[in-house]
Amino acid sequence: MNIKMNLKPSILLFFIGFLGIISIVPLIPQLLSFQSEVLPLSVEMIQIISVAQSSVLLLLMVWIGSVFSKKVGLTAPVIFALARSESALKELKQQIIPALIGGIIGGIFILVFLGALSSYLPKEFLSAGEKLAPPWYTKMLYGGITEELLIRWGLMSFFVWGSYRLTQKNGSDIRAHNYIFSIIISALIFGLAHLPVAFSLSPETTTPLVAYIILGNSAFGFIAGYLYWKYGLECAIGAHMIAHITMIVGAGFA
Repeated sequence: MNIKMNLKPSILLFFIGFLGIISIVPLIPQLLSFQSEVLPLSVEMIQIISVAQSSVLLLLMVWIGSVFSKKVGLTAPVIFALARSESALKELKQQIIPALIGGIIGGIFILVFLGALSSYLPKEFLSAGEKLAPPWYTKMLYGGITEELLIRWGLMSFFVWGSYRLTQKNGSDIRAHNYIFSIIISALIFGLAHLPVAFSLSPETTTPLVAYIILGNSAFGFIAGYLYWKYGLECAIGAHMIAHITMIVGAGFA
């Protein structure tokens, strides 16, 4: 019984993360259209392989997060309440305002940062980005949920534990520098992970392009990491979704 109860939050986390993986499948043919080489496999087979690979990575990160988050005091309070068949409203209320503030600030920063660098970015990258813009539901599900499970729940939780074991005695209270270091590292990895897609959309690699991809995404990663640390995983997820909504609304006005 205890094993089943411990598995339940992980199953819920994997399920909501898998929804994000499915939401990105329709984008794969569009991304492949930018490839000049002849495809070795059919588009359908590439989609199946992509889902399988992403699912394995998600499963690994959900497991890593489930193991190491509890060792360092990080949690997903709403998911854990639901797994216990309890009301999650109390935990959710504590996350709403921080998620709104963090998401709006993050979304506005990315819009302003893009506006400041847009004249320096390759035109091919900007036009390809408009053609390949993911639908809103992909931004919400994959960007908001799946990426947070991979980066914050998985990587950040592990980095906090690793930093703690390297810099402190086992059994001592975990100090803030371990969380801050892990927020920075996981945010930079989040930014770097966006480079391959950016390079596939642009025939030339420029310093402004690399700066935009890494710094623009990392900046929000700092916000999401802080929210995960202080309020829980769902707060980071909510902020990520709100950041996308802010960018969609802001782009509409622009």
